[in-house]
Amino acid sequence: MHPKILSIESLAASVQALKASGKSVVLCHGVFDLLHPGHIRHFQSARALGDVLIVTVTPDQHVNKGPGRPVFPEQLRLESLAALSMIDYVALNRWPTAIEAIELLRPDVYAKGEEYEQSDNDLTGKIVDEEQAVHRVGGRIQFTHDVVYSSTKLLNTHFGLWSDEVRATLDAFKKKYSASQVIDLLKGLKGKRVLVVGDSIIDEYHTCQVIGRASKTTAINARFLDAETYAGGALAVANHVAGFCDHVHLVSCLGERDSHLSFIEKNLRPNISRKFFTVPDRPTILKRRFIDSFKFQKLFEESFIDDRPLPSSLQCQLDASIQELLPEYDLVIVADFGHGMIHKSTVKVLTDSPAYLALNAQTNSPNMGYNPVTKYPRADYVCVDQEEIRLAYHDRFGALEDIIARAESDMSADIVAVTRANRGSTVSAHGVIINTPVFSTDVVDTMGAGDAFLAITSPCAAAGFDPELIGFIGNAVGALAIRILGNRESIDSARLYKYITTLLK
Repeated sequence: MHPKILSIESLAASVQALKASGKSVVLCHGVFDLLHPGHIRHFQSARALGDVLIVTVTPDQHVNKGPGRPVFPEQLRLESLAALSMIDYVALNRWPTAIEAIELLRPDVYAKGEEYEQSDNDLTGKIVDEEQAVHRVGGRIQFTHDVVYSSTKLLNTHFGLWSDEVRATLDAFKKKYSASQVIDLLKGLKGKRVLVVGDSIIDEYHTCQVIGRASKTTAINARFLDAETYAGGALAVANHVAGFCDHVHLVSCLGERDSHLSFIEKNLRPNISRKFFTVPDRPTILKRRFIDSFKFQKLFEESFIDDRPLPSSLQCQLDASIQELLPEYDLVIVADFGHGMIHKSTVKVLTDSPAYLALNAQTNSPNMGYNPVTKYPRADYVCVDQEEIRLAYHDRFGALEDIIARAESDMSADIVAVTRANRGSTVSAHGVIINTPVFSTDVVDTMGAGDAFLAITSPCAAAGFDPELIGFIGNAVGALAIRILGNRESIDSARLYKYITTLLK
């Protein structure tokens, strides 16, 4: 290893010794995925601010610039920086932000490029926190002013990160929208008041290592490695939308047995208010997936579910509560997984209301196709996947555009969005069809990507975004969501804004 490359703990000890000897220390921090003249000038300016220049590098796992980034792995980025004469030491940061590194290293000066000087331009919102951390350790922040380049733009232009189809789509889209325009429109959703109605689901992932076939049976034997639990279903939808809208209310049902209420309360965003109805003598729905550790492929799934209709008295209470809440909200998102909560009486309450209605009715193995989106006589925004809309119209091979047109007409929908897995999405508004290719095929887990698409495009549709913009935002969300195992994380605004900036540079 290059002698300039230290662990961050060793670097902290070295910095302490340097400062004790009277040296002033300057810290730079970043991804530095592709070194360019702007970086060189920045380091030269930073070096002039003190006696010693140290650089910390964002690790691969915390580079939130979207799928395919970083292009260069952390070790190569460290070695490239260590080769520069003006840099004295380099270390890999262990955290998502520079705050912990600043507190550990205690630099005299924290140097950032001029693009961070206006804190409103920082998509992560962390520059203010970093400046406060520098002040806490007795240092100061200094912004360098020199030639500015973008690693992301250079990589997008010269490294062939996109297919020809995606490149053509993005080039055409950039003629209508800049990244800042799209981000400003998304920021404008904050004031939307959103009601989420749907099934609460607890998702368990049991990771296993397949050992082989048992000697006397055809059963596969797998060694248990780890288990994780996530808030899924309507819980996940509420978490996604709450990253963009400040006021979110969730109405759902939990079981009297094994309610998982404590877990759910801990795993909902703080700006989500909620009303849970307790279903007697039933468990909260839990889906347990057994996953092979090699490629995260699903081996087997078991569901703890009682999806009979709710007791009539409880159904009446649920419907009355929803009816009372509807006038208070700008948007209603229905995440209908077909697990017994949403009765035809609930459908009537939802569709009789003038509230803007965004809808997904999911087809999955427990509901066996008995939950078509066409059970709703109307919706303003319909968001389903290709197989769900084909199943609803009993049309396996017909032109998708014709099926979408039927859904628009039958449900009086303003917008219909159909997700198409690795083919991207199709969004139709009053017969205007927009096809958007998939932005990434780098898949960890597709489960939950459709819920994320629904959650974040619904307020966009309610705000009147055009179909091309909805398709772009939805596919950007989908590209981020398929990199997340299950619902381990929700899509937040900072992550999406950074990815949109990456796509449109």
